[in-house]
Amino acid sequence: RFSGTFVGNAESTSPPPAATSPPAVAAATVPAVPTIPVVPTIVGVPNTVAESVLNPNEVKPPASGTRKARVLYDYEAADSTELALLADEMITVYSLPGMDPDWLIGERGNQKGKVPVTYLELLS
Repeated sequence: RFSGTFVGNAESTSPPPAATSPPAVAAATVPAVPTIPVVPTIVGVPNTVAESVLNPNEVKPPASGTRKARVLYDYEAADSTELALLADEMITVYSLPGMDPDWLIGERGNQKGKVPVTYLELLS
């Protein structure tokens, strides 16, 4: 038979305190979380708003803020707005206001297009 006390807990025979959850916070005290507007798109149909704003062939590089980048991996362009890349080539890159931060505009000679940042090693 078991005795009513445990050797490791000789100081107290009272039951452990009940687990308490944090106090409920009223919804009015929680700051509002900003939401990102979602623009519905249909696969295969270009988003005319984004295309007209960020068409890489119509933009000029900024006066400052261009950088050299070494291409880490081959990249095949998915459409005419992107620039195909070959590993180890050097290109000039820059960003545009409102552009997805995962992409940059890349230039090689007279060719220009969007390139994924993860395929690049940005140089000074």
